[in-house]
Amino acid sequence: MSTAYSNDEIAALQEKAKRHLWLHFTRMSSYAESDVPVIVRGEGQYVFDQHGKRYLDGLAGLFVSQIGHGRTEVAEAGARQAAELAYFPLWSYAHPQAIELADRLSAMAPGDLNRVFFTSSGSEAVESAWKLAKQYFKAIGQPARYKVLSRSIAYHGTSMGALAITGLPDIKEPFEPLPAGGVRVPNTNFYRAPQFVADDLTAFGLWAADEIERAIQREGEDSVAAVFLEPLQNSGGCFPPPPGYFQRVREICDRYGVLLVSDEVICAFGRLGYYFGSERYGYQPDIITFAKGITSGYAPLGGMLVRDALMEPFSQGQSTFLHGVTFAGHPVSCAVAMANLDVFEKEDLLGNVRAHEGAFRSTLEKLNDLPIVGNVRGDGYFYGIELVKDKATRETFDNDESERLLRGFLSHALFDAGLICRADDRGDPVIQLAPPLTCTQEHFDEMEQILRSVLTEAWTKI
Repeated sequence: MSTAYSNDEIAALQEKAKRHLWLHFTRMSSYAESDVPVIVRGEGQYVFDQHGKRYLDGLAGLFVSQIGHGRTEVAEAGARQAAELAYFPLWSYAHPQAIELADRLSAMAPGDLNRVFFTSSGSEAVESAWKLAKQYFKAIGQPARYKVLSRSIAYHGTSMGALAITGLPDIKEPFEPLPAGGVRVPNTNFYRAPQFVADDLTAFGLWAADEIERAIQREGEDSVAAVFLEPLQNSGGCFPPPPGYFQRVREICDRYGVLLVSDEVICAFGRLGYYFGSERYGYQPDIITFAKGITSGYAPLGGMLVRDALMEPFSQGQSTFLHGVTFAGHPVSCAVAMANLDVFEKEDLLGNVRAHEGAFRSTLEKLNDLPIVGNVRGDGYFYGIELVKDKATRETFDNDESERLLRGFLSHALFDAGLICRADDRGDPVIQLAPPLTCTQEHFDEMEQILRSVLTEAWTKI
């Protein structure tokens, strides 16, 4: 199928985009003298721009397209539902697709996470979890509990509540003051571990977990409602949890009566080879937040899975969880999610990730022979490659160098070479990869070859 547009069509799109479209998290001035990239079609593991050029989607859109692009069976499921019931709210009503999806998710979730509260997005899911934690503790007679702990440089969303939980100072500052209660604890970046635990991964993990307990004690244990943690932290470049980390965190949360929220907006639905990242690492959350991969991007949907005990105060008398979202649990989105999960089962995508993740890791680890590559880390189909000035000392780049390296060269060069990934400096400079779960060795090789070529050139520009 041809995807190339005519020169006149391309020019018209560029004019409209530059005049009217406001891109997210984008320095708009960067397109003053260059074209806005326009992606017009997707097929399998690849997407195509308006010129017909093909790109390997090494980021699954934005950690979203688990089953790949162009799956007509999923699109058709949405179309059928739109023709039958395009929209109805979940405010005091239900519809079959939301009911069936909630039932299916509850059966998949670990432990007694049997209640599903739908949202439209990941930020809304995180916001909902914090609001639930606050109202739950008020309902059981502990109204002073409102604070939430999260890790340094962790990203949990952009709405005002989710932003208060997010640990990235630069994206918070323009919107301050934020809602009170966000508290930071150390992340699990072993490559940058404190010296006294730098040689012992398990000891480092237990130290990082124990810092959560120390933070609870500092803040006052009666004031802390929840700890928000991703199974594998995204921002900063894919930090896996050390052995025993989450088990210790679970013990700490139980000791102080604090809720453990597993933010799985990225890590759920196969990214780590399991439906939920908490399964991969063997811990039981009180709440799981999700979005992205539940529909593989074929429609927007998010939500939270909640343990039965958190529902109890709202299942009797006049008590109501005073929260809702217009498009949450949208019938079309729920139908798409069901079709998406059908693809997971039919094609054993979880098994595909577990079967090939070792090959993905070893292929990316070939890049360790480059002087600019300091660390390759991750799990499943989710990896970060940290870039350094000096491999021996692990010296990183200063702000000006990082600006020139990532925005001045790497982001454009990788895209021009046909690879969509993320070159990011929220923390130390990294390249992130999270391809569709259908990828196999041929795609790993293509990623490695493009990265090798571009990173080799990048080293000459330092």
